[in-house]
Formats: sequence, C-alpha cells, structure tokens
Amino acid sequence: MTTSTARFRSWYRPMRGRRPDEPHRTATPLELFFDLCFVVAVAQASNSLHHDLAENHLGHALVSYLTVFFAIWWAWMNFTWFASAYDTDDDVYRVTTLVQIAGALILAAGVPRAFTDADFTTITYGYVVMRLGTIVNWLRAAAANPDRRDTAIAYAVGVGVVQLGWLLRLALPDGWGMPAFLVLALADVLVPVVAEQRGKTGWHPHHIAERYQLFTLIVLGEAILSISVAIQGGVDAGNPELWGLAAAGMVIVFALWWLYFDRPGQLPPSRLRGSLFWGYGHYLIFAAIAAVGAGLAVAVDHDLHAAHVSGRTAGYTVAVPVAVFLVALWALHLRWKRGLGLVLFPIASVLALVTPWLPAPVPALAALLFILVAVTLVLRHRQATDVPG
Repeated sequence: MTTSTARFRSWYRPMRGRRPDEPHRTATPLELFFDLCFVVAVAQASNSLHHDLAENHLGHALVSYLTVFFAIWWAWMNFTWFASAYDTDDDVYRVTTLVQIAGALILAAGVPRAFTDADFTTITYGYVVMRLGTIVNWLRAAAANPDRRDTAIAYAVGVGVVQLGWLLRLALPDGWGMPAFLVLALADVLVPVVAEQRGKTGWHPHHIAERYQLFTLIVLGEAILSISVAIQGGVDAGNPELWGLAAAGMVIVFALWWLYFDRPGQLPPSRLRGSLFWGYGHYLIFAAIAAVGAGLAVAVDHDLHAAHVSGRTAGYTVAVPVAVFLVALWALHLRWKRGLGLVLFPIASVLALVTPWLPAPVPALAALLFILVAVTLVLRHRQATDVPG
C-alpha cells in the first residue's frame, strides 16, 4: 500500500455496514461529544417547560415541550441508529457529524423562542442542518453497500422530502402550524418504517442499548440540576422546607435511575416491529425524565412563593412525568414479567397520580418510588434464588 493510498483511506473509507455481532462495540468519543452537545438542547427544553408550568400556562407548556422534545429526540435517535450500522470514523464522517452537532446547537438556540412565541424558525433550520448531514451519510452508505442500496436510498429520499416539508411549513399561516407539524412528524417517523421494509439495517444491539443508556443519563442530569437549585434555594432563602424537598427530589431521581438500570442488559428486539416500538417508545422515557426535573423546579418555586400555581398543580408537574416514565418503562422492558411484577409498575403509576392530593406531594412520591425499588429488589432476589423443584 502506498503512502498516498493510506492517507486517502484515513480521509475517506467506503461506508460499508459494520457487523451487528462485532465484539466489544462501545460508544466512540465522537458519539459522546455528540451527546454532550445535546445536553444544551435538553437543558433549554427543560428550563422552558419549568417557566411555562410555573406561570400556570399548562396547555401551552405541554404542547410546546412535546413538539420541541420531538425534534431533539428524533435528531439524536437517527444519528445514533445510523452510527451503529455505518460509523466509519473517517475524516468525511467526522466532518458530517460536526455539521450535525452544529445543527443541534442551532436547534437548542431556538428552543426559548419556540416556547415563548411559538416561533419554530430557528429550531427548523437547526433540524434541517442536522438532517442534511444524515442525507449525505445515507448516500455514502448506498454507494458502498449494493445489498442494502435500496434501503439507504429510501432513507436519503425520505429524509430529504420531509426536510423540504419542514422548510415549507415556515411559510404557512399561523393557524396551520400545528396540523402541519403533526403531518410532518408522522412522515418523519414513517421513513424508517418504509425504508427498513427494503432491507434491515445492520445496527448493533449492544451498542444501541448503551447509547440509549447514555442519553438516559443526560436527561437524568437535568433532574439533578433541579435538585441542586433546590438546595441553593434553601441556603439563600433560609427556608428549611426546601431541604426536605431537595432530599425527596434526590430520592425520586435515584429511583428513576435504579428502575431504568435495574436490568442493564435489556437489548432492543431484533425484529423490525419490536425494535421500532423499543426505539420510538423511549421518547416517552426521555421526555418524562427531563420533565421531572422541570417539575421539581416548579415545586421549588411554589415553596418560595415564586410560582403562580397551587400546591396540587405543582405536585402534578412531578407526578405526571413520573407516571409516564413508569408506564413507558413497563411497556418497553417489563411486560414479560409474571405475577406481581406484571402489574407492579402500572399500579405504581396510578398511585403516583394520587400523591398530589396528599399534604406533601413530592415527599409522598419519593416514598412511593422508594417502596417500588424495594419491591423490585425483593422480586428479583426471589427470582434469582428460586430453584425449580
């Protein structure tokens, strides 16, 4: 091999599919850097949700948060699954990934205006920049993989058409914005469904599971930040009640971490329908965890008399996302359990929605999650020590 050939191969390699059974496949430094930049977008969404909820703009908060978080989650998810199948780590791939990171930062910068003014212009531009990088990568994959060329071209064409739709949406009258968003979001999530019918992409199950675990840690970090704010508020205001709230919030976040990572070996199903359900269903888990952080911040504002909501409403800002998390986690990871394990999480989600009616909603929710973790530990221990007779 000549020196010029070696240099060319380090700059550009054919984007051939990686083996789905490749040993020791872990997240790369580039993927971790990509995730780090998404911290900004998640923080912007959580912070904007917190302020909307504290001002009692509940309907606006819910719609704005779910739409903004969709853009964040969908952009992250598409990069993650593509990288699992085709990451070549050559210079061209690194450049296209950095372009996508730039799009993520543009998207994050547009989050506040999307909440306050329903202006999705900046978010749309950032989202389209990210997806242009995705189109380039799919075209590279089509050129280097004849056996999966139809799949890659379907992705490239589908993504490109939908991005044109997002840009045209900006020219629509204000009243058409939300219906157009729903249509385009549905079109976006259908692109993988249609493309994968032409041939399954060879993603790595252990790598995907690790990437989802890492993003779970990112959104948990937003909740940890809210606890830190609660402690700071207790120190600054001399309010001892905030110390108890901070302790309860810490138990809630620790419990969410424990419940999600109780079975770290959970892998996405290999069949298309199961993998899509698993991958798409995590939208609820990610959005719910980040919303828990916003809810804890609202609870702090309420105790400081800085929020325009009742104590019960403040309790629901934490209880509702916790209930969504429990149901989503059960649907994705725990439906196969039998006996008490089958109904434990749905029952806990219902009880979580009752806690705002109690005198101390957040501590009551923390106690409920503590009990849930304890019961799951007992059940797991019994399952491990149960020897068939």
